[in-house]
Amino acid sequence: MSPKISIKRPDGGRMPGKPGPGASAAVDQPARPSGIRVVGDVPWGAHICIFYETKDDLLDTAAAYFKAGLASNEFCIWAISHPISEADAKAALRHAIADLDDQIAAGRIEIVSGTDWYLRGNQFDLQRITGGWNEKLNGALARGFDGMRVSGNAFWIESNHWQAFCEYERELDRSLVGQRMVVLCTYSLQASRAVDLLDVARAHQCCTARRNGDWEFLATPELRQARLEIERLRGALGVLSKPFPGHALLTPRERVALAQIVRGASSKEAARTLGISPRTVEFHRANVMRKLRTKNTAELVRRVLGD
Repeated sequence: MSPKISIKRPDGGRMPGKPGPGASAAVDQPARPSGIRVVGDVPWGAHICIFYETKDDLLDTAAAYFKAGLASNEFCIWAISHPISEADAKAALRHAIADLDDQIAAGRIEIVSGTDWYLRGNQFDLQRITGGWNEKLNGALARGFDGMRVSGNAFWIESNHWQAFCEYERELDRSLVGQRMVVLCTYSLQASRAVDLLDVARAHQCCTARRNGDWEFLATPELRQARLEIERLRGALGVLSKPFPGHALLTPRERVALAQIVRGASSKEAARTLGISPRTVEFHRANVMRKLRTKNTAELVRRVLGD
């Protein structure tokens, strides 16, 4: 990948998510149907990522997404790029939306070139892009739409603008909070490296993959780590599933710490699992041993396990 491109924040401009004239907060608004089965309903400000394997996966997903948006009185805009053409996009939408031509004529849905929208003159201009989103959103609200639904295909993943767009995605994710927008970003699985998947997952609130029509959830490293720690904690608590002499004397926090001790975890390991300091683990260990009248860890384990 090429070196990171510096991006200037707009002077005096608003990122999407900072309401402009006529825009109201989306806090109390009901959830919006995403049109994507595995995603379900989403709140305003949702930033969704779909990795697709085939062209049909991309077209079917986007068509369902925009069908739901039109049915929910949202202004829809699709920034298309390789591997689909405008003809491909319209054919997919027409298959899902019977009155597509009327919707286009009424200005309810718009199809634009992704290259022109994001890289006009082969230049990535954050101010122009974000100003364009603000203009589109404010115009939609002024015309009586509930909000705006956007999708763009990440054609830049193999370009020298990758780092710049990663920065844009992260800023967009932060700025969508409280805004009447729903954004779907689509990325090619075949064009993405493992490190790209990680960058993208961290910049979105929800990541899934569609491979030949089948859906798979993608978890960020943080989510996988959290699930691992939960499983470890469940396993540790299983050790204490049977009462032992003196168990009623222990506080809930002491029991959790004791579970880690019985598993054989060191103070540092127990601290990492429980999200506390090693010193706190030692404090709980000392209290447990005092309450159960044991002299050392081995005796404590025997008391708990009944050996």
